[in-house]
Amino acid sequence: MNIRTAVILGFAFASVSLAAGHSHWIVTWGASASPQQDEAQMRAEKLVYENQTLREIVHSSVGGDTVRVRLSNAYGKQAVEIGAAHIALSAKGSGVVPGSDHVLTFSGRATVSIPPNALVISDPVKLAILAAQDVAVSLFLPKAAVGGGVHYSAQQTTYIGQGDLTAAASIPQAATVESWVFLSDLDLMAPERASTLVAFGDSITDGAHSTTDANHRWPNFFADRLLARSGHREIGVLDAGIGGNRILHDAVSNVRFGVNGLARFDRDVLAQPGIKYVIVLEGINDLGHPGTSAPTSETVSAEEIIAGLEQMAQRAHENGLRVFGATLTPFEGTTYPGYFTPEREVKRKAVNEWIRTGKVFDGFIDFDKSVRDPAHPDRMLPAYDSGDHLHPNDAGYKAMAGAIDLSPFK
Repeated sequence: MNIRTAVILGFAFASVSLAAGHSHWIVTWGASASPQQDEAQMRAEKLVYENQTLREIVHSSVGGDTVRVRLSNAYGKQAVEIGAAHIALSAKGSGVVPGSDHVLTFSGRATVSIPPNALVISDPVKLAILAAQDVAVSLFLPKAAVGGGVHYSAQQTTYIGQGDLTAAASIPQAATVESWVFLSDLDLMAPERASTLVAFGDSITDGAHSTTDANHRWPNFFADRLLARSGHREIGVLDAGIGGNRILHDAVSNVRFGVNGLARFDRDVLAQPGIKYVIVLEGINDLGHPGTSAPTSETVSAEEIIAGLEQMAQRAHENGLRVFGATLTPFEGTTYPGYFTPEREVKRKAVNEWIRTGKVFDGFIDFDKSVRDPAHPDRMLPAYDSGDHLHPNDAGYKAMAGAIDLSPFK
């Protein structure tokens, strides 16, 4: 037998073994990226990293014993060099659990270059991760990194140290940011029956104004509910929320708000491994941004928002996914000047009525009903209000997750 034949047979046997084990990859944690800012602005905000290690903390939704990470240079305009990468179980702060640290490789190499607008996947690592456990991924960036692949306003602390500290037990005197940088997914090998659910939306899905490092976004609370119920414990939850995101228009004044939802749907939903379910909560910024952070020419009707939601549902269905629409939450009295108007409230109600009564989605989740004030239905219940009358607080996010019927997710 020659070498070429041995390689081919080896690949075939490996494929048969994988199929026999009925295993595949799903996502246990994930986040979406926004386009990069102007390089000068990134430098001013200390978002350019050179000869530094980023230790990024993520929170699993389901557990497993074989993991990998995906690193993204989404929207980047130049390559990003990763000089070293490690994964470990997270301890307090920047610390890692002793004995849990593993080197990450990429096609067998300890370094990797991520081309512009591309992603790379690490080789699998044997590491036992529990459900609802914090995991630390450390990336050493030897050269100035000004690529894309940044998720801003993560409500999670990332620790930064000088030099290659990827194997360090902790990062002393660490600088911090609340962004996930270049890290987009934590995947795990799971039984064939396991799957990925994507929560797709804006800042309310992203957990804006929730407690930092507490994992109190509604997708986190929803993942906890799935774990607590027999028959639902093998669904990984990926939070694809981006603050300020809209269905129909790209960000104008702030690139952190991301490209329009229809444009990012393929990358953030359809391209995910093991995907089976999608929950869509988006459209409030399509109403509120024109005339505030976007031109008034981008004013949209309820019918246009509905058409965008229909497009997402159709694309999900043609990929064999079950997709659920979520009603838009109240925003009367919001502290963002010009964001709310009575005319926009009429549109919100029209969109919500369509979500509740339409047949495009496989079902709907009434987030509006879960957090509104019964005495003032156009406003959020004070006990669930973060204070800006638009974003829920931790209790509000928990109430949203509690409003989801678990029976369709098995």
